[in-house]
Parts: sequence; C-alpha cells; structure tokens
Amino acid sequence: MKTFPNRAGGGATRSPRSWLFAPGHNEKLLRLVFDAGADVVLLDLEDAVPPDMKDRARAMVVEVAASRPCWVRVNRARSEVCARDLDVLAGIALGLRIPKVDSAADVEWVAERAPGVPLDSTIESARGVLAAFEIASAPACALLSYGGLDLAADLGIAAGDQETLYARSYLVTAARAAGKPSPSDGVYPMLEDDDGLRTEAEAARKLGFFGKSAIHPRQVPIIHEVFAPTAEELEWARKVLAAFDASRGAATKTADGEFVDMPVAERARRILQG
Repeated sequence: MKTFPNRAGGGATRSPRSWLFAPGHNEKLLRLVFDAGADVVLLDLEDAVPPDMKDRARAMVVEVAASRPCWVRVNRARSEVCARDLDVLAGIALGLRIPKVDSAADVEWVAERAPGVPLDSTIESARGVLAAFEIASAPACALLSYGGLDLAADLGIAAGDQETLYARSYLVTAARAAGKPSPSDGVYPMLEDDDGLRTEAEAARKLGFFGKSAIHPRQVPIIHEVFAPTAEELEWARKVLAAFDASRGAATKTADGEFVDMPVAERARRILQG
C-alpha cells in the first residue's frame, strides 16, 4: 500500500482516511485544526482565502507548517500566486495538494518548483476527468483527490452521487491503472448533516475511494468510521487468507464454500491492511 508522511511527522503511514481543511488566514482555526484527530491537516491557501488576504495567509501558513506537520493546498498550478506559494513552502510542508489539475503538465510545473514533495492532484473539471490517467501517471503525482463541487459546477449538474457516478468511477480506475493508491473523496458541504455525510462517504467507499476531505472537525470521526473495515469484513478477510495460506497459494475454498484465488486473497489482504 502506498504510504504518506504521517501527522506526527515521523516515518510514514497508510493512505489517510481524513484530510481536514483549515483556512490559511484564520489564526484560531490554524491552531485548533491540529487537535481534531484527522490523519492529515490540510492548510488552505486557495478557495478558503479571499484574494486580498493571500499574502497574509501564506505568511501564517509558513509559520505554522514550520513547526507542525501538515499538508498545504496551494493555489492553481501555473499561476503567479501559486509560484509565490511554492517559493516559501516547498521545503516546509509534508505534502502539497494541487487544486483544479487539468493535465500532467500542471503536476510537472509544481514538481519543478517543489522537488521531492508528495503531490496530491485534485480533479475538479471535465478536462481533469478526461486526463485523469495521464495526471495520475505523472511521476510526481502521489495520489488523486476528487473535487466534486467544482466539477459539478463545470458540468452544470448537481453534485449528487448519481450525477457524478461516471467521473468518480473513472478517477478510481485511472488511479489504480497508473499504479497509484485509491483516490480520496471530496468534501461534504452540509456541516450539520451527519447522516448525509455518512451516506456520501459510504457511497465513495463502495466505488473504490479511500478517505475523504473534511471542512469541520465533527466530520472526522464519521469519515474514520466509514473508511475503517467492519468486523464482518475483517472476519471474512482472515477466513479467506487462512484458506489461501493453507492451500499454499492454490485456488481453494473456505469452510463455508466460498471460492478463493489470488485476486480474492489480495482483496482480503487490502482489508486487513487498512
């Protein structure tokens, strides 16, 4: 499984379940976000920051990132404001999320200015969806993430699960075909709708996403619960691997008659890993 720098700043961990945003110009939230228990703290210099506060936010984020482990969402690639972000952040943040990625050239542009830094490429447009495999295949791209609200606006559709099914499924396929981990899902904007968040996260997990972005600390425990294996899944995985190991890698069946071969065993291993 692909690993990423962990929030404690030491070593690496599995793909994150939760990515919690904090606006880069909000001093209070920049402090509190680290206490929410998210796998990744994601300080935002893009959409959450008004244009006239970009410089202030950048200075605040640099100060925080220099002392606390976090990722940073920079501004759009190949823009002057993103270049200023990268000038001061490339050697500080654990990783960078690039918004509105439309091509592998966007990833390469950032990578040239932030060499060696893990890059999360967010797909938020029709062009980005169609180029998702090319983007995921870029050597500097660590993973894909999904920006459903901007994509829905670009397509002129609602941001519901059914309306965005093609794009979401294609992102998962593109990421896996490029040898990258399962992409992370986008934010759920209704802060007090816990049931809606759970439903959307469960749908994303069924499609093959792993993890989800959050915009409020109350969303983090629900996201963690949804993307953790259930007791039934863990029991199934152990049973499958016990049968497969006993057969020394040959196709076999479990005690209750379920067929097991290499792909089934690999799915069981992934469940136990994450």
